[in-house]
Amino acid sequence: MAFMVSDELLGTFVPIVVYWVYSGLYVVLDGKAMDKYRLHTRAEEDVKNIVSKATVVKGVLIQQAFQIAVSLSLFAIISDDSGTVKPQPSLLVMVMQFMVAMVVMDTWQYFIHRYMHLNKFLYKHVHSKHHTLVVPYAFGALYNHPLEGLLLDTVGGALSFLVTGMTPRTGIFFFSFATIKTVDDHCGMWLPGNILHVFFSNNSAYHDVHHQLYGSKYNFSQPFFVMWDKILGTYMPYSLETRKEGGFEARPIKKD
Repeated sequence: MAFMVSDELLGTFVPIVVYWVYSGLYVVLDGKAMDKYRLHTRAEEDVKNIVSKATVVKGVLIQQAFQIAVSLSLFAIISDDSGTVKPQPSLLVMVMQFMVAMVVMDTWQYFIHRYMHLNKFLYKHVHSKHHTLVVPYAFGALYNHPLEGLLLDTVGGALSFLVTGMTPRTGIFFFSFATIKTVDDHCGMWLPGNILHVFFSNNSAYHDVHHQLYGSKYNFSQPFFVMWDKILGTYMPYSLETRKEGGFEARPIKKD
């Protein structure tokens, strides 16, 4: 008798596996030879980041536990009691669902993220936890206060899924892709040949600007596009400069 795993379970757990596998690749590759691609020196990371990596791992696991609970609850609510599997739409429809889902997720995350910076109470007690990583790194991408993780990532993902009407099977691919993009934006490196940089100007350097003190009121957009920053005047352009000691620096270009 074949062991079957539902698309709902895969849609819940595959993105979490993808998170740790993809971020783990950055950890494995992060030797001295990679220093020439870093956006900050190792010394900066040690000095500026005020939270240990062990604490970060625990924090991410807590957020993912909430994510699992919400995902399973959502699928239980919308599931068909007949047990029939919803048929997959055409490739064109799935591509359109991907695009709409990206816009929905970006829109939700931009306004929630920006409000968490504008509201002093929310920033101090909730969002500042994420900014304890002044120098971002891959497996710290989802290091957030549980409330932020719930509002920003989990609810944003649920809205993207529901608004587009995508199937759980399509959701496996969409949420895995969104996870890869989020990890990549926080990897703290500028790797040559990164195909994500070809399609998205919202990238590791763009988001690094936001994590610095001078950029905390700019570059709120995540994880895909930069449209809301440009539309609402919170876009901070940057130039990618080579540091004398090796590596790169995302240097902000002063706004007029």
